[in-house]
Amino acid sequence: MSRSSASDQPPPPLMGSSAPPAPRAAPADSGPGSWRFHGAVLAAGTFVVGTDAFVIAGVLPGIAADLHVGLGAAGQLVTVFAIAYAVLSPLLAACTAGWSRRTVLITALAVFALGNAATALAPGYPAALAARVVAAAGAALYAPNASATAAALAGEAARGRAFALVNTGLTSALILGAPLGTAVGGAYGWRTTMWLVTVLPLLVVPLLAARLPRIRTGTPRGLRRRLAPLADRGVLYTLVVTVVVFVGIYIPFEYLSAVYGPVLGHEGSGTGAGGGGGPTAVLLLVFGVTGTAGNLVAGRLADRFGPRRVVLGAALALTVIFGLVPLSREWLPAALLAVAVSGWVSFSVTTPQQHRIAALAPQAQSVAVSLNAAAVYLAVSLAGGLGGIGLETVGAARLPWLAAAFTLAAAVLTAVHRPKGEGARTGRARADRVRTDRARADRARADRAGTA
Repeated sequence: MSRSSASDQPPPPLMGSSAPPAPRAAPADSGPGSWRFHGAVLAAGTFVVGTDAFVIAGVLPGIAADLHVGLGAAGQLVTVFAIAYAVLSPLLAACTAGWSRRTVLITALAVFALGNAATALAPGYPAALAARVVAAAGAALYAPNASATAAALAGEAARGRAFALVNTGLTSALILGAPLGTAVGGAYGWRTTMWLVTVLPLLVVPLLAARLPRIRTGTPRGLRRRLAPLADRGVLYTLVVTVVVFVGIYIPFEYLSAVYGPVLGHEGSGTGAGGGGGPTAVLLLVFGVTGTAGNLVAGRLADRFGPRRVVLGAALALTVIFGLVPLSREWLPAALLAVAVSGWVSFSVTTPQQHRIAALAPQAQSVAVSLNAAAVYLAVSLAGGLGGIGLETVGAARLPWLAAAFTLAAAVLTAVHRPKGEGARTGRARADRVRTDRARADRARADRAGTA
C-alpha cells in the first residue's frame, strides 16, 4: 500500500453474568457443509473488499485527471476510506450484533456495492469522497464479521485456521485483484474499475444467501454493553500491540520503492509501494505470494501453539529481518529474498492477533475483531506519517531500522504481559484440538478396519 493509500478468552464473559452464553462451537470437520467451505465463501467477499482497497492506488492518476484535482487530493479518497473504516468498524459491529451473521454480511456487501457504484458515477470530487465513505461502511461491516463468523463456525480448536482462510481473500486481492483492477483501469478508465468492484460483491451475495447458516452470536442487550470490550484492559493492551507491530510492518511496505531504490533504478525516487511498475511490481507480487503462505501457516501455528507465541516469534523475526534489509537493497536477488521473508512473517501477525482479540471478548467477537481492524488502519496511517519523517531524517537506507524499533517494542509488549485469562482459554482450545485430532484418527482406524 502506498503512502497515498494509507490502507485481522478469559473463562468468565466480559459482558457480565447476565450475558447470554456463547454459541456452541461448530465441529471442526462436518463434511460438505464444513467450516472450510463457508470460510472459502467468506474469503471471496474479503477478496472483493481487499481488491477495492488496494486498487485505488493504481488508478489515482486517472481519477485525478478526470475529477480535475491534483494527485495528492485524489489520494485523499483512500485516506477518507481508511478513516471511515477505522471509525465505523466497531460502531457498526456493535449496532448489528443482534442480527444474524448472514443478514449482516449480505447487507454489508450491498452497502459496499452501492458505495462503489456511487464512486463510479461521481460527477465531481466531493461526491467521490462521500461515496468512498459509503463503500468504507460496507467494507468495515463485512471484513471483521466475516472473520468472526468463520471462527464461530470452526470452533475454538480451529479458530486460527478459520481466521487465516478468510484473511487469504485479502492477500489474494494484493496478488490478483489489485493488478487486474489496475490493468482494467489503464485500458478502459478508472470508472470501469469501480464498476468491476461493484459487480464482484453482488456475485458473492447469492452464495452467502444460499449456503451460509443463519447463525447468531450470544449478544448482550444495549449498545453500551456491546462496546464493553473498549473498557477491558486486556483488550486495550492487545490493541496497543496491534498498532505498534503494524506500524513497524507498514513503514517499509509503504515506502518500498524508496527502501529498495538502488535496485529499482529510476523508480527508487518514488516514496510509495504502488509508485511504479517493473521491478517494483515484482517485489509487490513476491510480498503478496509469500504473505498468503505465511498467513495460512500462521493460522495452523496459532491453533497448535497459541496465538501469543506466534505473534512474539513473528515480531522478533521481523526485527531481525528489518535490521538486515539495508544489506539487501543494492542487489536484486537479495532484495527479492528480503521481501519474500518479510512478506511471509508480516502476514503471520494478522491472524494470531485476530485470534487473541476474539478470545478476550467471547461474547462480542465481532466488535472485538472490528476494533482490531480499526487498530490496523490506525497503524497504516501512522506508518505513512512516521515513515515520511524517517525518510527525511534518517534516510531510506535506515528506514527499516525505524520499523525494527516498532516490531521490537511489540515483541517486548507481548512478552512482558499476558492479558488475564488468555492462557487458560488457549489451553482449552489446544485441548479441544487434541481431542478432535484423536477422534479423527479413531474414525480413520475404524474405517480401515471395516474395509479390511
